[in-house]
Amino acid sequence: MPAVTVENTLALPRLPQTDPAVDIDRPVVSVTTAPSGFEGEGFPVRRAFAGVDLRALDPFIHMDQMGEVEYAPGEPKGTPWHPHRGFETVTYMIDGLFEHHDSNGGGGLITNGDTQWMTAGAGILHIETPPEYLVASGGLFHGFQLWVNLPKTLKFAAPRYQDIRASAVSLLTSPDGGALLRVIAGEVAGHPGPGVTHTPISLVHATLSPGASVTVPWRPDFNALVYTLAGKGSVGAERRPVQMGQLAVFGAGDTITITADQAQESRSPSLDVLILGGQPIREPVAVYGPFVMNNKAELLQAFEDYQAGRLGVIPAEHAPLPHSGVSGETTADDVD
Repeated sequence: MPAVTVENTLALPRLPQTDPAVDIDRPVVSVTTAPSGFEGEGFPVRRAFAGVDLRALDPFIHMDQMGEVEYAPGEPKGTPWHPHRGFETVTYMIDGLFEHHDSNGGGGLITNGDTQWMTAGAGILHIETPPEYLVASGGLFHGFQLWVNLPKTLKFAAPRYQDIRASAVSLLTSPDGGALLRVIAGEVAGHPGPGVTHTPISLVHATLSPGASVTVPWRPDFNALVYTLAGKGSVGAERRPVQMGQLAVFGAGDTITITADQAQESRSPSLDVLILGGQPIREPVAVYGPFVMNNKAELLQAFEDYQAGRLGVIPAEHAPLPHSGVSGETTADDVD
């Protein structure tokens, strides 16, 4: 799991020591296991938020762990052209390559530790695919896609695209050097990540050496989630066990504690987790396919606008958009 690594974590800025007498460590409210499925043209995913109440996830809507999978030649898959409205997509690649194009002119190739941040806002069409040479050769593919909700006042913001290189993320370590934290968006202990967000959030990819523990300062007005990408460990002061594919939801407090088991599997020598949280929007949410709005009437309007061509036009150099239905990255039911 390459992403961004360093030879000597002790050369990095360190998180401050927390004071248990003052700082409240967030308790673990729940641990859920992500079911497996397929997305787009058939690539395997784990539905990280399945079974979790949206009120606990707010401002997040949906997250897929893509892979980890070793593709044979001819097997890599992506998504067809499809629309979005009302939220932001964050695609983070840990291993492999993914290419993005959208109707607003955004696009690029991301690999090991890169992030693509797309604000759909009022509406956009996009496609995400492995490049042709990767389809021909096959190879390792592992990453995730996160959907970040937008408040009602920003549902119709202008679309925006951010291409965040791995070299731009802020790197931190725990006081003893046992954990490497990559700050992608928001900030941790005063160290900001490069992602520019409409909705205030923090997003961190952390790698913990076997037996290491880290206590991360976390904004009290943010919710807090930890998703295990690889390895085994525990979360919270109560040491609640977690392993690959599990999401921990935390209660209120000032810090998040994560600990790696001393014994790890050979295929996952470290504990890798995503730490994410944001300021809850606390507005009604209606989700269907590729649209995230505040009510069903707005969802119907989004479909009508898409069918009328008001969500964007595919660039001429790409294949025309199919006319049979809407393709999206999730099949979520309506949520009132």
